[in-house]
Amino acid sequence: MAYRTPIQVLVYPVRHVETGMQYLLLKRTEERGGFWQGVTGHTEKGEKIIECAKRELLEETSFIPKFIFQTEYTYTIDIAKEHKNEYPPNTKEFVEHVFVARIDQKDEPAIDPNEHTEYTWCSYEEAIKLLKWDNNKKALEYCHSLLKEE
Repeated sequence: MAYRTPIQVLVYPVRHVETGMQYLLLKRTEERGGFWQGVTGHTEKGEKIIECAKRELLEETSFIPKFIFQTEYTYTIDIAKEHKNEYPPNTKEFVEHVFVARIDQKDEPAIDPNEHTEYTWCSYEEAIKLLKWDNNKKALEYCHSLLKEE
Protein backbone atom coordinates (compact mmCIF):
# COMPACT_ATOMS: atom_id res chain seq x y z
CA MET A 1 0.00 0.00 0.00
CA ALA A 2 1.27 3.48 -0.87
CA TYR A 3 1.05 5.81 2.09
CA ARG A 4 0.70 9.58 2.10
CA THR A 5 3.81 11.44 3.17
CA PRO A 6 3.42 13.33 6.46
CA ILE A 7 4.42 16.56 4.71
CA GLN A 8 1.92 19.01 3.26
CA VAL A 9 1.99 22.47 1.68
CA LEU A 10 -0.32 25.45 2.05
CA VAL A 11 0.01 28.00 -0.75
CA TYR A 12 -1.57 31.44 -0.60
CA PRO A 13 -1.87 32.82 -4.15
CA VAL A 14 -1.78 36.63 -4.14
CA ARG A 15 -2.33 39.24 -6.81
CA HIS A 16 -2.01 43.00 -6.80
CA VAL A 17 -5.00 45.07 -7.90
CA GLU A 18 -5.77 48.80 -7.72
CA THR A 19 -7.23 48.45 -4.24
CA GLY A 20 -4.26 46.47 -2.88
CA MET A 21 -3.50 42.78 -2.46
CA GLN A 22 -6.01 40.01 -2.95
CA TYR A 23 -5.68 36.41 -1.82
CA LEU A 24 -7.23 33.45 -3.58
CA LEU A 25 -9.25 31.10 -1.39
CA LEU A 26 -10.89 27.86 -2.48
CA LYS A 27 -13.96 26.27 -0.90
CA ARG A 28 -13.78 22.52 -0.35
CA THR A 29 -16.68 20.33 -1.42
CA GLU A 30 -19.10 19.35 1.35
CA GLU A 31 -17.66 15.80 1.25
CA ARG A 32 -14.24 17.33 2.02
CA GLY A 33 -15.49 19.61 4.80
CA GLY A 34 -17.03 22.57 2.94
CA PHE A 35 -14.54 25.09 4.33
CA TRP A 36 -12.41 27.85 2.77
CA GLN A 37 -8.63 27.54 2.54
CA GLY A 38 -5.62 28.27 0.36
CA VAL A 39 -4.17 25.67 -1.99
CA THR A 40 -3.12 22.54 -0.09
CA GLY A 41 -1.72 19.11 -0.75
CA HIS A 42 0.71 16.41 0.33
CA THR A 43 4.10 15.84 -1.20
CA GLU A 44 4.51 12.79 -3.36
CA LYS A 45 7.28 10.30 -2.64
CA GLY A 46 10.65 11.87 -3.48
CA GLU A 47 9.11 15.25 -4.35
CA LYS A 48 10.72 18.42 -3.00
CA ILE A 49 8.44 20.72 -1.02
CA ILE A 50 8.74 23.59 -3.53
CA GLU A 51 7.88 21.20 -6.38
CA CYS A 52 4.81 20.11 -4.46
CA ALA A 53 3.71 23.72 -3.94
CA LYS A 54 4.03 24.48 -7.66
CA ARG A 55 2.28 21.23 -8.66
CA GLU A 56 -0.63 21.74 -6.26
CA LEU A 57 -1.06 25.35 -7.39
CA LEU A 58 -1.18 24.25 -11.02
CA GLU A 59 -3.50 21.29 -10.34
CA GLU A 60 -5.94 23.21 -8.14
CA THR A 61 -6.03 26.55 -10.00
CA SER A 62 -4.24 26.18 -13.39
CA PHE A 63 -1.93 29.06 -12.33
CA ILE A 64 1.80 29.23 -12.93
CA PRO A 65 3.12 31.84 -10.48
CA LYS A 66 5.35 34.76 -11.42
CA PHE A 67 7.26 33.72 -8.31
CA ILE A 68 6.68 31.43 -5.39
CA PHE A 69 8.55 31.30 -2.13
CA GLN A 70 8.52 29.19 0.97
CA THR A 71 8.08 31.14 4.18
CA GLU A 72 9.68 30.15 7.47
CA TYR A 73 6.20 29.43 8.83
CA THR A 74 5.28 25.79 9.47
CA TYR A 75 2.99 23.99 11.90
CA THR A 76 1.85 20.47 12.65
CA ILE A 77 -1.62 19.02 12.25
CA ASP A 78 -2.87 15.96 14.09
CA ILE A 79 -4.05 13.24 11.72
CA ALA A 80 -7.75 12.57 12.12
CA LYS A 81 -8.65 9.07 13.28
CA GLU A 82 -10.48 8.32 10.03
CA HIS A 83 -7.31 9.09 8.01
CA LYS A 84 -4.69 7.27 10.12
CA ASN A 85 -4.61 4.28 7.75
CA GLU A 86 -3.53 6.60 4.88
CA TYR A 87 -0.16 7.28 6.58
CA PRO A 88 2.75 5.07 7.60
CA PRO A 89 2.07 3.15 10.84
CA ASN A 90 2.39 5.18 14.07
CA THR A 91 2.26 8.53 12.22
CA LYS A 92 0.28 10.89 14.45
CA GLU A 93 0.74 14.25 12.69
CA PHE A 94 2.01 15.92 9.56
CA VAL A 95 3.89 19.15 8.97
CA GLU A 96 2.42 21.88 6.79
CA HIS A 97 4.84 24.26 5.05
CA VAL A 98 3.51 27.69 4.04
CA PHE A 99 4.15 29.37 0.67
CA VAL A 100 3.19 32.59 -1.09
CA ALA A 101 2.66 32.59 -4.86
CA ARG A 102 2.48 35.83 -6.85
CA ILE A 103 -0.11 35.51 -9.62
CA ASP A 104 0.01 37.93 -12.55
CA GLN A 105 -2.27 35.93 -14.88
CA LYS A 106 -5.57 37.70 -15.60
CA ASP A 107 -7.44 34.42 -16.11
CA GLU A 108 -9.72 33.11 -13.41
CA PRO A 109 -8.64 29.85 -11.77
CA ALA A 110 -9.83 26.54 -13.19
CA ILE A 111 -10.91 24.53 -10.15
CA ASP A 112 -11.59 20.81 -9.95
CA PRO A 113 -15.27 20.29 -8.98
CA ASN A 114 -14.31 17.06 -7.21
CA GLU A 115 -12.22 19.08 -4.74
CA HIS A 116 -13.67 22.60 -4.66
CA THR A 117 -17.08 24.17 -5.28
CA GLU A 118 -16.04 27.82 -5.62
CA TYR A 119 -13.25 30.33 -5.31
CA THR A 120 -12.90 33.96 -4.35
CA TRP A 121 -10.26 36.66 -4.62
CA CYS A 122 -10.51 38.72 -1.45
CA SER A 123 -8.74 41.21 0.75
CA TYR A 124 -6.70 40.08 3.72
CA GLU A 125 -9.51 41.09 6.10
CA GLU A 126 -12.11 39.18 4.11
CA ALA A 127 -9.84 36.13 3.88
CA ILE A 128 -9.28 36.02 7.64
CA LYS A 129 -13.06 35.99 8.15
CA LEU A 130 -13.57 33.17 5.63
CA LEU A 131 -10.81 30.85 6.86
CA LYS A 132 -12.00 28.18 9.29
CA TRP A 133 -8.79 26.89 10.86
CA ASP A 134 -6.71 28.98 13.26
CA ASN A 135 -3.45 27.64 11.80
CA ASN A 136 -4.56 28.80 8.33
CA LYS A 137 -5.42 32.24 9.74
CA LYS A 138 -2.06 32.54 11.49
CA ALA A 139 -0.26 31.41 8.33
CA LEU A 140 -2.07 34.06 6.27
CA GLU A 141 -1.30 36.68 8.91
CA TYR A 142 2.39 35.77 8.65
CA CYS A 143 2.34 35.87 4.83
CA HIS A 144 0.53 39.19 4.82
CA SER A 145 3.09 40.71 7.17
CA LEU A 146 5.88 39.60 4.82
CA LEU A 147 4.13 41.05 1.77
CA LYS A 148 3.48 44.38 3.46
CA GLU A 149 7.26 44.77 3.83
CA GLU A 150 7.77 44.60 0.03
